[in-house]
Amino acid sequence: MTNPVLIEVLRGAIVESAHRGAVAVFDADGKPVLEIGDTSRPVFPRSAVKAIQALPLVESGAADAYGFGNRELALACASHSGEPAHVELARSMLARAGLDGSALECGAHWPSSHDATIALARAGGSPNALHNNCSGKHSGFLCTCVHSGIEPQGYVRADHALQEMVRDAMQAVTGARHGADERATDGCSIPTYAVPLRSFALGFARMVTGRGFAPGRARAAKRLLSACMAEPFFVAGTGRADLALMQAAPGRIFAKGGAEGVHCAALPELGLGIALKCDDGAGRAAESMVAAIIARLLRADEVLAAKLLEMANAPIESRIGATVGALRPTAALA
Repeated sequence: MTNPVLIEVLRGAIVESAHRGAVAVFDADGKPVLEIGDTSRPVFPRSAVKAIQALPLVESGAADAYGFGNRELALACASHSGEPAHVELARSMLARAGLDGSALECGAHWPSSHDATIALARAGGSPNALHNNCSGKHSGFLCTCVHSGIEPQGYVRADHALQEMVRDAMQAVTGARHGADERATDGCSIPTYAVPLRSFALGFARMVTGRGFAPGRARAAKRLLSACMAEPFFVAGTGRADLALMQAAPGRIFAKGGAEGVHCAALPELGLGIALKCDDGAGRAAESMVAAIIARLLRADEVLAAKLLEMANAPIESRIGATVGALRPTAALA
């Protein structure tokens, strides 16, 4: 099945490029509310599922033991920009478990925030693992290990007890098998599993409603998504799409992107989960897709829908800041 074109990129009034993709919207009972394209095709969710991967942090009691509030839980679900507040919060999380940045096994890269990178370089610094966009997630993993009495070293391996906890949570929430045949390695060295796109939509519908979960898991899921919506800066960073989406309607939209054009979202008031994949991996197209889909689902709120559609039709600017084109959702998303 060939997925439809969902986003066109205009330069002037001419279509310069086009992005195909698939979208799944499900409720927590497994009912498809909307499906576009091939939602049964397995995809790697990458960072879009960090909120599910953070369930053991809360369920193990580690989050409470270390006094984590909304900001720490949001960072545990984050792909942060490496801004100073992100780095210091990750450092603080580790310190509460008696660890420091040397325990992180996610690797180092320059902050994705341009301003943070310039500031670090001007100060004569170099990036370390705390600057990695996944350092909050990994700090949560390490805190779970220490609190649970699990040896932290090697926590990124698929056969480590921590990753088995994460895999079990992913399987239970999405209802999809996460086995060796589906497994590869993510950019931050932990396992990632390719499963049908629709499984992630179902998983986030369950996360936002708690339906189908035991009471403890339902509370943990609600706590994590609520923390992200309360502190969206710590999920993403300055100027990021997920921050803009969650700030557009505080407490009404959860959104989390991943690499290679994946985006997941949840709408508490509707009890729906959303998962989408831009086939060519373009992040800006995936961001346009998710804004357009959420606008469609929340169209009863005309003011909010208009704001979201403005995000979906993001302008393209020249180097001097003149608008020279735009992204445009196609009729398939309307």
